[in-house]
Amino acid sequence: MKKITLIITLMASTVAFAQVPCSGGNAAGFPCDGFNLQFDVPPGAMGASAANDSWGWTDPQDGKEYAIIGLDNGTAFFDISDPVNSVYLGKLDTHSSSTIWRDVKVYDNHAFIVSEAGGHGMQVFDLTRLRNVNNPPEVFTEDAHYNAFGGAHNIAINEDSGFAYVIGSSTFNGGPHFIDISDPTNPVAAGGYSLDGYSHDAQIVTYNGPDTDYQGREIFFGSNTDRLVIVDVTDKSNPQPISIATYPNTSYTHQGWLTEDQSIFIAGDEIDELDIGFNTRSIIFDVSDLDNPDFSFEFFGTTPATDHNGYVKGDYFYMASYSGGLRVLDISDIANQNVSEFGYFDTIPGSNSPGFNGSWNVYPFFASGNIVISGDEGFFLVQNPILGLEDVVAGDFAIYPNPTKNILTVSSSKEAINEVAIYNVLGQVVFSKSFANNFSETLNISNLNSGMYLVKINNTTTKRLIVN
Repeated sequence: MKKITLIITLMASTVAFAQVPCSGGNAAGFPCDGFNLQFDVPPGAMGASAANDSWGWTDPQDGKEYAIIGLDNGTAFFDISDPVNSVYLGKLDTHSSSTIWRDVKVYDNHAFIVSEAGGHGMQVFDLTRLRNVNNPPEVFTEDAHYNAFGGAHNIAINEDSGFAYVIGSSTFNGGPHFIDISDPTNPVAAGGYSLDGYSHDAQIVTYNGPDTDYQGREIFFGSNTDRLVIVDVTDKSNPQPISIATYPNTSYTHQGWLTEDQSIFIAGDEIDELDIGFNTRSIIFDVSDLDNPDFSFEFFGTTPATDHNGYVKGDYFYMASYSGGLRVLDISDIANQNVSEFGYFDTIPGSNSPGFNGSWNVYPFFASGNIVISGDEGFFLVQNPILGLEDVVAGDFAIYPNPTKNILTVSSSKEAINEVAIYNVLGQVVFSKSFANNFSETLNISNLNSGMYLVKINNTTTKRLIVN
């Protein structure tokens, strides 16, 4: 690795940066609701004209977290283990030419990168090399390259099976191109699927949902221009179509993600806000019966911004919404068609118009609760204080009723309760009480406003609480 010769200082974006709380709907000039700004850096500081996709990697050796940012001319890597002092470690240059489209996913401590640039293929980069960057930023080289296709729009990976699915290439009519990446630096072609035509994005899972007919099978959920397609890809030599689902007012079926119980698929249509004039629309499918998926309902956001990529973590759907920035939906009661906006961080102050300028992607899967936002404005790292606290529920403790209004009971089957604290969504303590080693306590919380809180017991165990 050689030292980058570009003059890159990152100035205030990496030196002595301090967290900027979201206060009064604003954090450092960015509109917000509940999300604090940890760190941000523009594309130019990474030697690029624009950023696009993003993903994350947590080092299994020490738990350090790293952000991976797609750029028009390569891929950037950041050590975000100290979020407000994140370090730009360096960049992997594009394999061929520059383009605004690049996509990256992670498997087995390796990043797999595709681009719509002609002749790009798939780059493989060993992320463990980030442990030993002594003189950042550096220029990295790829560890392997797969050239069975040229340009591609996207890549999806099923980490349970060790297969990558390249999406939107010139192979298989633009459908998924299967690659065995179980040995990451020796990727092997494994076939593909072409019957449903071009896929723009996909999620592939080893199925553990409610449909017992497909338990343990590898299932492909594809966003295919004007529909959701579901395919059994367990046998790579003979993938089997299962079903297709459509929805009203279709413009361009772009991307989507399953709820964690795999019963619901939340999709986005990238062009409907422009074509039809909707506010940001999320399309909800009931996929509890894979043979008969069904459009269930629609949720409309608070702005007309165009939606892009979205992901589910727990009870929340994290969506990159171009000019609307990060939008987070509470989907805890989505089975009953109840969805609400939990909060946001807007990377383009003053504009929520439909269009394609703004946040392309978010990555919400870090255990720390740090959330990566990437797009035209560069790389942002944000956090909601309450979502940033690990929701650890020990079997010894229980809180009930939940939701509640005035009274909350905290009980323990083994460990005595010494202290209970309740935090609001800003991370502020709104209730605190100490006890003399009791095993059950009833708390009067009638002074708390409606909303979500975090109950912390003995300063270790935490549980989310809804006050109605």
